[in-house]
This record gives sequence, C-alpha cells and structure tokens, in this order.
Amino acid sequence: MAGVTSRPGADGRVADAVAGHWVDRLAPRGLRPYLRLARIDRPIGWWLLLLPCWWSAALAALAGHKPFPDPAHLVLFLIGAIAMRGAGSTYNDIADRDLDAQVERTRSRPLPSGQVRTRSAAIFLVLQALVGLAVLLQFNRTAILVGMASLVPVAIYPFMKRVMSMPQAVLGLAFSWGALMGWVAAFGDLGAPALLLYAGTVAWVVGYDTIYAVQDIEDDEIAGIRSSARLFGRGLRPAIGLCYAVSVASIAAASTLAGAGPVGALGVTLFALHLGWQVVRLKPGDGRGALRLFRSNRDAGLILFAGLAADAVWQGLS
Repeated sequence: MAGVTSRPGADGRVADAVAGHWVDRLAPRGLRPYLRLARIDRPIGWWLLLLPCWWSAALAALAGHKPFPDPAHLVLFLIGAIAMRGAGSTYNDIADRDLDAQVERTRSRPLPSGQVRTRSAAIFLVLQALVGLAVLLQFNRTAILVGMASLVPVAIYPFMKRVMSMPQAVLGLAFSWGALMGWVAAFGDLGAPALLLYAGTVAWVVGYDTIYAVQDIEDDEIAGIRSSARLFGRGLRPAIGLCYAVSVASIAAASTLAGAGPVGALGVTLFALHLGWQVVRLKPGDGRGALRLFRSNRDAGLILFAGLAADAVWQGLS
C-alpha cells in the first residue's frame, strides 16, 4: 500500500502517531493504550475539532465589538475538544474494531491489536464524555442544547462508511459543530454568520478528510469500506478543490456579515492560499504525502483564527 505502514512496535505504538510523541516516551505503560485510544498521540484530531470553535468565538467577538474572543471560552473549547475528540475516537474504534483489523494503517490501534478490551474502552468512553459534559455545562442554556445535538452526527458517523459513498459528509456535520458553539456561547442564539461558518467548515472537513482517506484507498476497496477518495477517483483533486472553494466562499461571507475588516479578509485570503497549496501538492498515490497535507490543516486553521482575532483587536484599538 502507498500509505503508512502500521505494524505496531514492541511498545504498541500506533502507525500514524506523531513520531517521538510523549505518549510513547514518557507516559506510564499502563496508560499508553488508553491515551492512544483517545488519539492523544495524534493531536491533529483535537486541533481540527477545536479550530472551528475558535473561529466562531472570533466572529462573535467581531459581531459583538469585543477587543478579543472570550479567553474563558477559548480555554473551555480547548478542554472540550480534547475530551470529545477522545470520546468520539474511542466510540469510533469500538464500532470499527473489526473493520480496522482489515486495514493496514488501522490494525495497530489499541482495540484490533488487543491492547485494550472492548469493555474497558467503553468505560473509558464514558469517563471522557463526562469531562466533555462538565465543560458544556459551563455555557448558557441554548449552547448546552446545541452542544447536545452534536451527538446525533457523532453517533451515526462510524456506520456511514458501510452504507454511503461519502461518509466524510457526515463527519463534516460532526466535526464542524464548533462553528456554531462559539457564536451561541456568546449570544445565546444562532445568527447567519455562524450558520455560514458551519457550512464552510463542513466543506473544509470533507476536503481535508478526503485527503486523509487517500492513505487507505487500496485497503478500503478490499474491505468494502466506502470513502470520498474512492468516490472521486480520477477527479480527486478537482473535487477537493471544489470543497475548498465552497469553504472559503462561505467563511468569507460569514466573516463579512460578522463585521470583519481588512485584517480578517487577509486571514481568509491566506487560509484560501493554504488550501489551494494542498490541492496542488496532493498526489493520489502518495499516502505519506497525503498525511502531511492533512495535518497541515492545523496551520491553515490557525492562520484563519489569527486573522479573525487580530481583526477584533485592530477594531478594538481603532
């Protein structure tokens, strides 16, 4: 396969984990399988869950004429993203443990490799979800209800790769929920900028997760797992480019409605250029390269957040 080799080492390290991560070097051995189950050794997941929350908080600051996104909200979103990314990954791995055993990149994960039993994983899932609930309860009533609603796409996503050709669309619905949360936490309702940001974030997720799925095309065909990478086939790059174009257009519209100025527009432009660079650099047969491009979306998202937050600061000083 063109992707990442996944034979676990003697220490049980997962194939696509960050090389030399502290989980594999410093964490107590008994905790390592659980930290791997929560994807702590693959932090890109919680970054990608967190960034839409921060974008939304920055838009709320602009719309509310605040000099900076609410720092308390930013910290709560960080804790919640790590906890809920871990809970979602644990749930996904429980549901997919048989399929994961058939895919080269995923068979080294704690459940298919036998590092963690299913019952222990379920208990760990509950503990992480409780942390996420504790974070959610710090927000207003409407934000709590909106946050609870995110459990619907989270719950159905693991099963979509069995029944639909583009399960990334459902992942997009789940992973983009933070685009609503920052706004509703600030205002107690869902305005047009938040909804446009959500739509743009869904398109972004479909784009970057299609890049991620390039790693598994060959094994997915054998195992009967469906993905947008398989669906798009030879049209992979144009399809991802279209997703990214929709994302940029929607996010630009959201930022304009929220009152962003030239600094925010610069952030959106740099974000767009980064996404375009990904499309140009993508090679359909290069699994390792696809993983690097996928991970680079953290940087793209931070660029956008920096632009929106800096715009709020600039307007506050003007």
